[in-house]
Amino acid sequence: MSPTLVVDVGAWSLKAGYASSDSDNTCHVAPNCVAKSRDGKTYVGSQLSQCTDYGEMTFRRPVQKGYVVNWPAEVAVLDNELQSLRCDTADTNLIITEQANAPLQLTQNLDQMVFEHFDFAAVYRTTAPSLNAYNDTRSLFNDPPLADPSAINPADALLVIDSGHSHTTITPLLAGRPINPAIRRLDIGGKHLSNYLAELISLRHFSLIDEPHIVSQIKEDACFLSSDFQSDLEAAKAKDPSIVVDYVLPDYETHHRGFTRPHDPSYRAKMERLGVKQPTDPLATREEVFPLGNERFVVPEILFTPSDIAMPQCGIAETLFQSLSTLPELLWQPFLANILLVGGNTLIPGFIERVERGVRMLAPEDMVVRVRRAENPITSTWQGGCRMAADQDLMKNVLITRQEYQEHGPNWVTRQFAVRRPTNGKDV
Repeated sequence: MSPTLVVDVGAWSLKAGYASSDSDNTCHVAPNCVAKSRDGKTYVGSQLSQCTDYGEMTFRRPVQKGYVVNWPAEVAVLDNELQSLRCDTADTNLIITEQANAPLQLTQNLDQMVFEHFDFAAVYRTTAPSLNAYNDTRSLFNDPPLADPSAINPADALLVIDSGHSHTTITPLLAGRPINPAIRRLDIGGKHLSNYLAELISLRHFSLIDEPHIVSQIKEDACFLSSDFQSDLEAAKAKDPSIVVDYVLPDYETHHRGFTRPHDPSYRAKMERLGVKQPTDPLATREEVFPLGNERFVVPEILFTPSDIAMPQCGIAETLFQSLSTLPELLWQPFLANILLVGGNTLIPGFIERVERGVRMLAPEDMVVRVRRAENPITSTWQGGCRMAADQDLMKNVLITRQEYQEHGPNWVTRQFAVRRPTNGKDV
């Protein structure tokens, strides 16, 4: 059988690699964007690692609100990564992810791209949560192993919370198959956290609105979810060193990424005594420092209380129960006991505990709640695709060949992807 390439198309990054191994070492993670630096250079996908100055960089991201809307940019990113992987597409099968319940035109655009532009031999198009069901979730939840450890079976019941750059989705899966009417979406993701953080920093210190890459790094380095919001607010007000830290911006000479350090309340006074004034351009001096207090935990809290930014949606825990409310109550327990967290936002310190606390508050008292984060929430979807691809009989049932696409056309392919579901002897 031809080799299988697994591609997880995310709004922030694209994960790609051959299914010969599900090791993180073989997963190629690249920014899913086309970027232009202030000196006019253009970087596509993984080429961004060659950039040494991210100041005033502009980004063109193919994925907006979870959907690929800029196809030329996506083709450019994929083309660059396929060249890096030395992929012979004409002799390669492809597993590629798409957003659940995507509009017909977008799914057919994706089919056209992989079959007509890249000429893949055969393709299976599916959703990211579905692939996560093929990972070893039994050991993650400390469940007894299967009688046959080598068997490739999806989890019987899994509730996937995928919190990424564009949005957060709640997807219940039975035997690896999503229950589409129960899928729920929260329109808050890492992008919204970064935008909110940029606004707060701009109001309190200086403008970083035009520095999205730097703000994203600040979010990754400094933000956390509070276990006691009111207490941490008071601690931040009192300049408690457990909350307030200083952030040193990159100067692109001595260091290319910012970092946190213990707060020095006398720093600004020292600079003023030395005659150093606060610049209008925070990147103009060798070292520019500002304190971060309640911004550190107020920003990620909007994932759980969107009303803080006047967004008329429920938080993650409430959205999860909106999903469960569409299902028979008999199914609640297996889903509540198998909640899997994936996506970049789940790496925020305190995220697991915050989800578990919120779900426990809403769950019936007699039901067990278990929340686990994937070992690597960034590459978990890709790893699941690799495990699925190892079942050759299953792949033969779900793959659609380039010849079938050419003979029957896009409408036929759309119908086939709707009915060609992996079963492994199970059905729902």
